[in-house]
Amino acid sequence: MTLQQTDTCFAYPPTRMPAWQIGPVNIRGKTFLAPLAGVTSLPFRRLVKECGAAVVCSEMISAKGLFYNSEKTLSLLAACPEERPLSVQIFGAEPDIMARAAAEITSMGIADILDINFGCSVKKVIRQGAGAALMNDLPMSRKIIQAVRRATSLALTIKIRSGWDPSGSQAVALVDMAEKEGVDAVVCHPRTATQGFKGYADRDLIRKLKDQTALPVIGNGDILTPADALEMLNQTGCDAVMIGRGAMANPFLPGQAEALISRGVSHPVTASDIFRKMERLIQLYVGHFGEMTACRMLRGRLPWFVKGMPGCTGIRASLSRISTTKQAIALIRDYEYRLSL
Repeated sequence: MTLQQTDTCFAYPPTRMPAWQIGPVNIRGKTFLAPLAGVTSLPFRRLVKECGAAVVCSEMISAKGLFYNSEKTLSLLAACPEERPLSVQIFGAEPDIMARAAAEITSMGIADILDINFGCSVKKVIRQGAGAALMNDLPMSRKIIQAVRRATSLALTIKIRSGWDPSGSQAVALVDMAEKEGVDAVVCHPRTATQGFKGYADRDLIRKLKDQTALPVIGNGDILTPADALEMLNQTGCDAVMIGRGAMANPFLPGQAEALISRGVSHPVTASDIFRKMERLIQLYVGHFGEMTACRMLRGRLPWFVKGMPGCTGIRASLSRISTTKQAIALIRDYEYRLSL
């Protein structure tokens, strides 16, 4: 299979929302795809963009990995014009290394927005003093933001959690400092670092941050339906929403949310829509990674799309063992045919 722009189809027509700004960047729409480690590679971002997301984000990029010219880290920076505006997220704990990463990404010309991760609570990131660990160290957070701000002309955002206790006081302090140091917007996932993805996102904190700061605030967490996105906007007054886990199994979700927000209606996705996007994802992965690697990666991706469909156990198991494009397409079309009977 080869990549052809003529194969691109949108779940919904592009929205006609008025543009708003993050620094110098015009944003048309209200939905962002969250950075998801191991998920938001170039092929998946392209798929979600084609389905109507306003902004897509890279996987987390290790500043130290860039510093040491890690081949794996550099591969995560693959990008294409069709997905812009693109946000690239970096993480690290050393101001000078973070600044070098920011400068290198800026010089590559692939990104419109540079995001600093202050929210990852994965143990291996926390042990480095990066991610959510920085919310316990406001002086170091300030040094990192200052160093990165000096190193890049790109729009600069930060992605945060509530902090390490439910009060949200660390988030409030970090956003206040970030605004003074030249950050252009903030993304808030209002769960504590110790919660992970358990419990519920505290939308009151998003509203509190929006009331506190002149920066655009993007709300993140528990957006699994278009109605969830609209509700977050209405409840918190945030400027946009960021969708993570909800888009993993439903790449249409950001586009559906855009339609509901801009036009007041969001039509359900049909099984046929889902099957065609599964085939499109195969095409994108094979075009980018090559067939062998793509099929190995897609074993863990394609089963997401059919979860909950009638009699899906068998096809999910079969998709988790694919080794060729032809095999994957045949499984999808056979299952689609059986559902039509």
